[in-house]
Amino acid sequence: MAAKPVPAGFHTVTPYLAVHDAAAAIDFYQKAFGAKVGVRMDTPNGKIGHAELKIGDSTIMLADEMPGMSTRSPRTLGGASGGVFLYVDDVDSAFRQATSAGAEVVMPLADMFWGDRYGQVKDPFGHVWSMATHKEDVAPEEMARRGREAMAKMAQSGQTSQAKG
Repeated sequence: MAAKPVPAGFHTVTPYLAVHDAAAAIDFYQKAFGAKVGVRMDTPNGKIGHAELKIGDSTIMLADEMPGMSTRSPRTLGGASGGVFLYVDDVDSAFRQATSAGAEVVMPLADMFWGDRYGQVKDPFGHVWSMATHKEDVAPEEMARRGREAMAKMAQSGQTSQAKG
């Protein structure tokens, strides 16, 4: 049997997170997001060289940052350079679960102009997780109109915001 180009259980894009203290991160992701550990490869020095976690129907990979490797954790960088977007069936419940486990609210949950109920949390390792439940399919013209209104309201209040993603 020939190997599949994308292994079973994976999607075309899979986030790979560098973390400071991957063992603690795995414990946190289990509590906060219901992650299930698929693969965990410990190194002789007690670090995690590679791990695969299943959250919902998707896999994320992670490892401890290692000297001599090209990846750095948000702790080392002083912030994250990207984030993870997580769609769930009930974002209110999932958000409460994440914050109860120790995630910090970056952006409270709100109904967004693009049709999602959406918010952001930062995990104790510095990674930002956008969390959403899709509530409404919005036609492109309506989304553009709503987007203009949302941006105008932010400009009036002096807020800055990051678009979906």
